[in-house]
Amino acid sequence: MCRPEHFTVAYRINPWMNPAMPTNTSLALAQWQVLYDTYERLGYEIELIDPITGLPDMVYAANGGFVIDGIAYGASFTHPERQPEGPAYMQWFAEAGFDVREPVEVNEGEGDFLLVGDTILAGTGFRSHSRSHDELTKIFGREVVTLRLVNPSFYHLDTAVAVLDATPGQEHIAYLPSAFDEASVALLRERYPDAIIATETDAAVLGLNAFSDGRNVVIASRAADFSRQLREHGYHPIGVDLSELLLGGGGVKCCTLELRR
Repeated sequence: MCRPEHFTVAYRINPWMNPAMPTNTSLALAQWQVLYDTYERLGYEIELIDPITGLPDMVYAANGGFVIDGIAYGASFTHPERQPEGPAYMQWFAEAGFDVREPVEVNEGEGDFLLVGDTILAGTGFRSHSRSHDELTKIFGREVVTLRLVNPSFYHLDTAVAVLDATPGQEHIAYLPSAFDEASVALLRERYPDAIIATETDAAVLGLNAFSDGRNVVIASRAADFSRQLREHGYHPIGVDLSELLLGGGGVKCCTLELRR
């Protein structure tokens, strides 16, 4: 995770961002702290990367890379405004003892790559190039399933898919069909017939941008119907308010990079 000490919306690289709207860095910090404290109460081990002046989106740590089995595949960002984040995160990975693999292709880390069981769901369409999916296959030796995003509001895979249970053999997800092209929806339906289908209303507050340990699911507090669906499926939803960070186009999962050692 990365404290949003420099958070603001100074440019527009997604539909959520509007530089003309005022942002409150103190409020962003307070809301982020609630998320941090929630993870602490759940017993998670939390690592922090130092925020860097001039990189207001560094708080969205999920985009900093993709980590499995101690291997960290670095990020190479689409937009110039975020490109310095890639080397910063790779330096942190190296100092933390991970086997760092520098990317050749454009990709935005766990924003577009989600591990479900032994399979990596990989998004493309707006940020990560589909060629990065080939890099994933070579680096991690796992099945990679390409999903194409078509709605600019859901520009990263983790805004349209929530991994609820990543345990091999009992994989479970939630997703928003309208975020994908027809071929991708067909793939998701075939692979995850018992998936939770989110409402447009909940997706519009980045309700699917959630983090789950297989039991507890941390979600946007305004995603009311998704919370109901989760309870009906036996999960324990925990709502947090990240409305200020939503002004930059991020939520719970965006602020959370899973380090699989």
